[in-house]
Amino acid sequence: MPDNNRAPSAIAKVKVQKSDSENTTSDNVVVEEPLEIRLKRGDVEEQLGITMRTPGSDLELAAGFLWGEGFLTSPDQLMEVKVCGDRTLSPRQRANVVIAEVSMDAPTSHRNLDRRFTITSACGVCGSTSISDLHQRGIPKVFKTTKPLPELAALPELLIGNQQVFSKTGGLHAAVLVNPEGKALYLREDVGRHNAVDKVIGAALMAGHIPLSNWTLVVSGRVGYEIVQKAICAGISALVGVSAPTSLAVELADEFDLTLLAFARNNVAKHFISVIVSE
Repeated sequence: MPDNNRAPSAIAKVKVQKSDSENTTSDNVVVEEPLEIRLKRGDVEEQLGITMRTPGSDLELAAGFLWGEGFLTSPDQLMEVKVCGDRTLSPRQRANVVIAEVSMDAPTSHRNLDRRFTITSACGVCGSTSISDLHQRGIPKVFKTTKPLPELAALPELLIGNQQVFSKTGGLHAAVLVNPEGKALYLREDVGRHNAVDKVIGAALMAGHIPLSNWTLVVSGRVGYEIVQKAICAGISALVGVSAPTSLAVELADEFDLTLLAFARNNVAKHFISVIVSE
């Protein structure tokens, strides 16, 4: 059983037995723990949602999620993000609660969230549910990337050898933000691909980089609608995925001028431009 007197780490040791042997040994697995995100405005504190995540960069995850879901429209509206300090909870319980304090002028939800709220970490609806939702929030089109397609297609090479937890467990996703000069400034890992994206965007937000004009987001997995949505909300100009996109992801990218590449492997990728037919 997990030790409540210790904060969770990203990697856990487990006992395993191979199917062709009677001997047992140990192995590493990625940790999956719930993270409760609370929103504090003035003296009012409320639970915003819970996501299953890999511990690490939790403050960035919360900040990135708030930005992507429209609870912030300016970086200075995020006053503080901290781990819960309630001493009546165990260290493990405290580590699984993050409180984001926002200024009084930060927007309240512009719509009723679909869940108050279990946030999916891998797929499904996190909150925003349509292209019109982004228009209603006043999200502008992104600055078109100046990077040539071959240069963008080669960016997944940045993931190789730099995923420290993946190299030990083989069980999680990664996202990396590449600045206009081609340098990978933020790389984060998580059991949920949406969480990994929130972590890098949150890191950029807390460092004062948003909007991320002419930056590129690289993700290790499938490119769904919500990954594209998060990129657009952060002002990212190009998105490169190792795996397939969805039709709505392509449609949204086209609508907001985001350059979308997928199936990026061995320095080659497909540039998805628009949806032309439904089957």
